[in-house]
Amino acid sequence: MKIQTTVIGSYPIPQWLYGNTSRVALRDAMMVVLKTQELAGLDVIAGGELDRFDPSHPETNGMIDYFTSRMSGIQTRYSISDVKAFRADAGMSFRKAPAGIVTGPVGEGVLNLPADYEFLAGLTRSRLKFTCTGPHMLAKTLTDRHYGSLPRLAMAIAEVLREQLEQIPAAVVQLDEANISGHPEDREWAAEAINQVLDGLRTERAVHICFGNYGGQTIQKGFWRDLMPFLNALRVNHLVLEFARRGYDELPVFRELDPRIALGLGVVDIKDNAIEPPDLIAGRIEQAVKALGEGRLAWIHPDCGFWMLPRSVVDGKMRALVDGRDLFYGSG
Repeated sequence: MKIQTTVIGSYPIPQWLYGNTSRVALRDAMMVVLKTQELAGLDVIAGGELDRFDPSHPETNGMIDYFTSRMSGIQTRYSISDVKAFRADAGMSFRKAPAGIVTGPVGEGVLNLPADYEFLAGLTRSRLKFTCTGPHMLAKTLTDRHYGSLPRLAMAIAEVLREQLEQIPAAVVQLDEANISGHPEDREWAAEAINQVLDGLRTERAVHICFGNYGGQTIQKGFWRDLMPFLNALRVNHLVLEFARRGYDELPVFRELDPRIALGLGVVDIKDNAIEPPDLIAGRIEQAVKALGEGRLAWIHPDCGFWMLPRSVVDGKMRALVDGRDLFYGSG
């Protein structure tokens, strides 16, 4: 099967949304994002996660607070003492405050992901990807005062996400995990919670793992080899992994990846404004195929979401992604 092209999820916020967050303005912005991806020739497109963006918190694209602020059992107002306790966790030093305080059983609250998908799906006839932050990432950004352990908290979050995501018939449903890359010691309970969500999905199941993109900065440090037991434990159809920024020296490690799991390779650097030429992307694909064998690489994509880049740069990178794939096949 031909290698497919897609995005991770987020897209830069169109300027008019900063001053007008009405439903009409959001619909227009999403249509622009979807049409731009269609014109670039991507095989699977996404809505840009524009509905999760908070103009008062511009250094992030809402991948945490959108979820935690809507679930019940999570308090989003907290004291100085709460902040100090959160900052004592070295693994969360990139955030100034917790995403919330867990004070009771976590429930769906007013989170409504099926409605979010329905709104998006009505704006295009192309194959869609629906993204959702995973239970490990969400649990790690919260301060727990109810469950007594991160594994229990993550599983509670997973149950909420599963109940909602199993209703979504997108071509691909993707869980985003940007903390596990630096914390392989969490792999057993993280995989258990993530699989709880994945097992409920009725479509192509994907998990995106990167090394962080908070304010355009890499957050986590680590190596793919340390995550291989975790990756092989996932009940997933394909992985969506960061590579372009890190380089491709670690590719041979993925010979150990369970053959039932398809590989998605980051070939576009989202922390650099330079637009990759198609021959560079074709070369990265060729390098991966040589290292892992024919048929092992199923997807190519950016390393992470596009939300920090100028729109003109993003649009050029998406076109280069498709042109590079086509050049690899000799049709570019």
